Amino acid sequence: MQHRLISSALYGILTILILVILASLISSTLLRFTSLEEGSLTWVLLGVSFLAVFFGGFISGGRSGQKGWLAGATTAILYTIIIFFVQFLGFNEGFDIQQWLVHSGYLVVAVLGGIFGVNVRGETF
Repeated sequence: MQHRLISSALYGILTILILVILASLISSTLLRFTSLEEGSLTWVLLGVSFLAVFFGGFISGGRSGQKGWLAGATTAILYTIIIFFVQFLGFNEGFDIQQWLVHSGYLVVAVLGGIFGVNVRGETF
């Protein structure tokens, strides 16, 4: 069970990273070639990141086949650890209260995604 949980969480994280990189590429292209400013995309990118974490939890839960809430939570926690290390080691900054709240929201959304992923497992995976 533990091997399957970690493996499914890694698939979930890979899904999140792919979606976030695609959103970053699209948003940076829009910022470069249009008159949009960075502040106008803040809420859109936050929504896209929540969707990416939901889909990561969904994939993780579907691949685990059981205990989707745990697979989704593991995915969100590992994703938060990765983001924290990048921010701390790359920029020498820790999380502030706003980031803790956002990552707590990621945890909730990934758990919900994992629950849905387990429940549609037979149809999709």
